Amino acid sequence: MLRQLSRGLEPERVYRGPFQTEELFVKVIASSLRKGNIVDIDGKLYVVLSSENIHPGKGTPVTQADMRRISDGVKVSQRYKTTEQVERAHVEDLEFQYLYQDGDGFHFMNMDNYEQIAVAEDVVGDQAPYLQPEMKVRLSVHEGTAVAIELPQRATLEVVETEPAMKGQTASSSYKPAMLSNGVRTMVPPHIGTGTRIVVQTVDGSYVERAKD
Repeated sequence: MLRQLSRGLEPERVYRGPFQTEELFVKVIASSLRKGNIVDIDGKLYVVLSSENIHPGKGTPVTQADMRRISDGVKVSQRYKTTEQVERAHVEDLEFQYLYQDGDGFHFMNMDNYEQIAVAEDVVGDQAPYLQPEMKVRLSVHEGTAVAIELPQRATLEVVETEPAMKGQTASSSYKPAMLSNGVRTMVPPHIGTGTRIVVQTVDGSYVERAKD
């Protein structure tokens, strides 16, 4: 069961026992949960991986949340009534610059104090191919651990493989498959050829426009 606080949306200092530090928690409704939020369930902290509000034709609207337990990485799915109240923990959203990847994960540098932090692969997830050296990102940090990452909405990449444009094809014709320089496959307009730099959405790799650089 979720801990219930007694005071609306006001933050509350919650004592976790003699061997745990105090945390700042706020009570929110389940429908407001977003990716990267930290919630407390039975005294354990979970990071929200995804959250979807479901409104069935009949019945009570619910929020489906997929989460990962911070202590051991176990993933769970929770379903709440959209108005059910949950405890959300405080996280810091900070700007970092991407440096490199190694066996310890993805390394970033805090742009304010130059401290570095390693981010686990499952936190970066399928956004990893879009990370580029010196790219600025926002990390959600809880007690020194990055629990979520937000990349720029768009990235510029080169088309390294695609079919040549056929005579008579126009930009309004069906899109064709292409391989990008980061190893991601996407669909591009017929007039885009190998060697062309294009702008794509980092959330799904979808084509936006031809790069202007």
